[in-house]
Amino acid sequence: MTETYVQRNYKDTMFRMLFKEKENLLSLYNAVYMNYKNDISFVFDFELMLYEHQSTVNPNMPLRDLFYVTKVLQNITRSETLYSSVLLKLPAPRFVVFYNGTDPQPGEQILRLSDAFEKRMEKPELELVVKVYNINSGYNPELMEACCLLKEYAQYVEQVRRFAKKLPFQEAVEQAVDHCIRNGVLADFLLKNRAEAIAVSIFEYDEEKHLKSERDLAYKNGEEVGIAKGRTIKLIKQICKKIEKGQGPEKIAEELEEELETVMPIYELAAASSPEYDNEKIYKELQDRYAGD
Repeated sequence: MTETYVQRNYKDTMFRMLFKEKENLLSLYNAVYMNYKNDISFVFDFELMLYEHQSTVNPNMPLRDLFYVTKVLQNITRSETLYSSVLLKLPAPRFVVFYNGTDPQPGEQILRLSDAFEKRMEKPELELVVKVYNINSGYNPELMEACCLLKEYAQYVEQVRRFAKKLPFQEAVEQAVDHCIRNGVLADFLLKNRAEAIAVSIFEYDEEKHLKSERDLAYKNGEEVGIAKGRTIKLIKQICKKIEKGQGPEKIAEELEEELETVMPIYELAAASSPEYDNEKIYKELQDRYAGD
């Protein structure tokens, strides 16, 4: 049984358009798993390939793939019973990401589900491994030479970015398409699918900008949270030192030039933890108190 999946978006992308044809997808498979070339029909028939194309860095791909492959396997075994005395046979899954974003990334890397576990384990009992290939120009030359379509796709993206540095994006895409056709890069595909290729390239660009803005906002918010925590921890330390000197909350608030209502809850928690004064613990208890309010 064969199940083959490329990117799981409700809208097509250039990558999906190129590799949704079985022949093209098989050439990509051959390029990635060159060691299996001589036995490709057998291996392909018993593997569940999950290929993903990403233009933004996403360390959560193993978790995303875990959710997705679970749904796929549920569909495959829908007519079977899990309580049978017979072992259900499943296609062996493989998880691959083709990355061509602008953030610097290595040529190849391995993402593991266990990297997200809060407790590190030498031999995790649940694991999912994703192989990430950087397909930007200049990376993974052997892979690119083994799959000409992938190489030409990378060249097309490079041209879009080159023209986008000096032109409005829609015009940049149109210029990139014309340039690639003239130079034999995805020429047949672009001649046949010119309008759709331009449309999905613009969609991908807008989506990438949206994801980047969300990521930047999350980073900024994270920074702000970090700054707020740092200030609170500093205040906790100052209050603990004042308590060690025997000062009361009113005196502490006056000397630190803080409102009494700001000092009081920290004072109460710190006094209760004396003489250890675990700053992180006091901070957490303070957060829990405000969350309860």
